[in-house]
Amino acid sequence: MGSSGVQDRLLAMLRLHPYRYHQPTRLADALALLEAHDGDVMPIAGGTDLVPNMKHRLFTPGHLVALRGVEEMRGIRADGDEVRIGAGESLDDIATDATVLGAFPALAQAALLVSGPQLRRVGTIGGNICLDTRCTYYNQTLFWRKALGYCLKKDGDACHVIKGGTRCVAAHSADTPPVLMVLDAILEVAGPAGRRDIPIGEFFTSDGIWNRSTERNELVVAVRIPLTPAGTHIAFQKLRSRKAIDFPLANLAVRVGRDGQGRISDLRVVASAMGSYPRKVGKVEEAALGNELGPSVIEAVAEQAFRQCHPLESITVDKEWRRAMVPVLVRRALSEIAAA
Repeated sequence: MGSSGVQDRLLAMLRLHPYRYHQPTRLADALALLEAHDGDVMPIAGGTDLVPNMKHRLFTPGHLVALRGVEEMRGIRADGDEVRIGAGESLDDIATDATVLGAFPALAQAALLVSGPQLRRVGTIGGNICLDTRCTYYNQTLFWRKALGYCLKKDGDACHVIKGGTRCVAAHSADTPPVLMVLDAILEVAGPAGRRDIPIGEFFTSDGIWNRSTERNELVVAVRIPLTPAGTHIAFQKLRSRKAIDFPLANLAVRVGRDGQGRISDLRVVASAMGSYPRKVGKVEEAALGNELGPSVIEAVAEQAFRQCHPLESITVDKEWRRAMVPVLVRRALSEIAAA
């Protein structure tokens, strides 16, 4: 085949398939559309991840339900002892909003580190929370995946990350959920059966194909975040190949609470991009509670995080190097908090 023929095939592969685009202005109408076209419909907010995936034929819904015009999913406001953020607010809004910057600067930082400025102005906090898992064998063109033989997540019956694996291990690659987890955020979810609240720590599952505890016809409407007690500090760290655009090779959020004497009363570490969901790092409190946040505590927590975190090869960059960078990220985050 000549070069012009190859080019024609590439252009054809990356075109969007035919679909019907719905633009409801009320949440009830959006939910009704999702239920009416169940199995052949997807919601779309910013579309920064969904549209490229549709071009790669990872999703081919016959209907898209646009959420940008749904007013119930917008707004950022302080309400008593918590802040409510509409799921339709852009990541740029999160990164620059005075209320978020004042109450949760680490969340603003995480939003600021997502992709580049053009995509942050379009992508939403709800979309980042619900970001599809990613894998080097999955996020490819149809032509590429067909040549490989597909995979568990799409059209195939084999996992190319874990040979003989029977469960998809595509990586969770969003930046805001680790911060939201250490902040004890609550997700407001709406569906045909009504509304319910889900603590974000219970929202994710270990299934790389659908790593959420919600049904496909349910929507995340808003995020409620309780204000942190005095003496609590949170830091976020992200590892990526470039300082812009790239998905994380690893990321983590650290929360430290201290009492009136400066001793640690609360310590949490949540890491992501290691597997299919953001994961709380266990046993880090043992070396920290009751102590001051000094070099020995920082090193003990970093070493425990290294023992706990085992990245998989669903991301192309060497997994051993990524694992070696985990304690580096922990030291940076804790050192930032210690200085604060």
